[in-house]
Amino acid sequence: MDTFTIKDLENLSGIKAHTIRIWEQRYSFLKPKRTGTNIRRYSNDELKTILNIALLNKYGYKISHIDRMADDDMKEKILSLSVIQAQHERIINDLLAYMVDSDVEGFEIILDNYILSRGIEKTILHIIFPFLEKIGVLWLTNHINPAQEHLVTNIIRQKLIMGIENTGSRIHLQKTALLFLPEGEHHELGLLFASYLLKRHGAQVLYLGANLPLDDVGYIVKLKNPDFLYTHLISVAPHFSFEKFLLSLKAQSHGKPVIISGRLAQLHKKKLPANIHLKKSLAEVMEYISAL
Repeated sequence: MDTFTIKDLENLSGIKAHTIRIWEQRYSFLKPKRTGTNIRRYSNDELKTILNIALLNKYGYKISHIDRMADDDMKEKILSLSVIQAQHERIINDLLAYMVDSDVEGFEIILDNYILSRGIEKTILHIIFPFLEKIGVLWLTNHINPAQEHLVTNIIRQKLIMGIENTGSRIHLQKTALLFLPEGEHHELGLLFASYLLKRHGAQVLYLGANLPLDDVGYIVKLKNPDFLYTHLISVAPHFSFEKFLLSLKAQSHGKPVIISGRLAQLHKKKLPANIHLKKSLAEVMEYISAL
């Protein structure tokens, strides 16, 4: 994917489309091409530019000043930002840049360097999770091209598994969570994320993984008697019925609470079975886990 819409730029940079249009009229740093129907299309380089400009503008630089900066000067200013949050955002922007350029090696080097200097836990909390939220992988999956997502997903998956294996908690909750993805669902990053958070919070995790028949889930529920079940649904088989899934899940959960997050949870508007609860944002998931 080497072109982006103005909505893509808004999602990835946090700058409203209206503001981007005004900047185009007043300044020279964005010059999008137009389609036959006059729709703006932005290049990889223009995406990187708007990410850098948004970062500098957020931390005190005026747009008129940024517009006069040479590329090297802009990079130097970004590297000089001393606020910790700004440094995190710079690293996340670098990950985005490597992703759109399909530079897998550069992408992994950034993560490995941060892990080396700050440890896996801080890398997950401050870099990986915000990056996944920004590109929509955990929730919407529509901010980036799927091919770009797949290039970086396996790298991130490896880092999350490393974090799960290495994390521990001083708190020991008397809670056991059963984590799974149903048949047809293979997007595992959200589930790995929940596994990490639960283990970090002191819960015991039974991780069953992706593409699991609900009959198997029911068997494990009866065998292990977990306190609750958790699944994360982004995209499943084309003929998947969420309502039928909920009814089947109710039967196989044997009355245990079931937490569902992800895109399908966000979209659902109908009444739920009594033991099923939807978490429609990352903040809601984290709040639920913190309250266990």
